[in-house]
Amino acid sequence: MNVVAAIIERDGRILIAQRKAGGAHSLKWEFPGGKVDAEETPETALQRELAEELAIQAVIGDEIVRYEYAYPGKPPILLMFYRVTQFSGEPCNRVFERIAWVEKRELPRHDFLEGDVEFLRVLGQ
Repeated sequence: MNVVAAIIERDGRILIAQRKAGGAHSLKWEFPGGKVDAEETPETALQRELAEELAIQAVIGDEIVRYEYAYPGKPPILLMFYRVTQFSGEPCNRVFERIAWVEKRELPRHDFLEGDVEFLRVLGQ
């Protein structure tokens, strides 16, 4: 399975989202995005996910990094992170517990999904 995530940047901050209480990975923080469907490119999947989750029309920028990650007892997934600095509309929370704009240095203070923790290491370099 392929999964895309957006690093949405504005005014020196990055948008992060908290998963809903009671669901899979309850209350863990993540970068918005989701699964790539069979007929989609990663970029079109990310545009679709951001429209569904945040009601924005995003211009997908460069890929930052990709790597495989396997949650315990699950097959590995390919995680792909893309920079998003241009979008229309104001992000609004459609599916999350909450969303927040945080400074890059504040990211490690949040309890992120295990698959995203490796990205935080890459981002910190």
